[in-house]
Amino acid sequence: MLSLITAAAAPGLALLSYFYLRNGYGLQTIGQVTKSFIMGILLVFPVMVLQYAFIEEGFFLAPIYKAFILSGLIEEFFKWFLLFFVSYKHGNFTKPYDGIVFGVSLSLGFATAENLFYLFAYGIETALGRALLPVASHAIFGVMMGYYLGRARFELDKNKWLILSLVIPILIHGGYDYILIISADIFIYTMIPLMIALWWLALSKVKQANERQVL
Repeated sequence: MLSLITAAAAPGLALLSYFYLRNGYGLQTIGQVTKSFIMGILLVFPVMVLQYAFIEEGFFLAPIYKAFILSGLIEEFFKWFLLFFVSYKHGNFTKPYDGIVFGVSLSLGFATAENLFYLFAYGIETALGRALLPVASHAIFGVMMGYYLGRARFELDKNKWLILSLVIPILIHGGYDYILIISADIFIYTMIPLMIALWWLALSKVKQANERQVL
């Protein structure tokens, strides 16, 4: 049991440590980051119930609806809702990169809980594949959401950046899931280049956030 929990939690905690430590954060933000991570864990339960209800009622079963609505829209909307009202509105949000680290921590909390359920169901032997794809992809979605929230916090035309902070993660998440569904038999040839492209995009946003100065 302990080994399974460790295997489920390790990828998310490792990625969170990377994003947290790379910007030289001290102890002053660890409370907000921890709170965001725990919120992500707790968010899994209502999201899974809602997704299960739709599936049981026969809604959104086609691959494109399953990818963009059941996964992309539902998961990213609820993550965005919590991130906006807890971190953006009331958190210690002092620079653009804060949006990324808060977004990543919430997304990785969600991915860690989801990963734990998956490993319980399918066994610890699936841990490596889960770490390389679903957990890592949630980190990328969190980067994109947090990047645009950071721009909304410190720039003019806030509504544009707030809309992008929700729409972009939904589209990337939905597109990722759709490609995974339709290319299940050859996913190694599609997902590897896709993940490389998504990581390049995410890390470019990290660099831009770090370079952006608050005026």
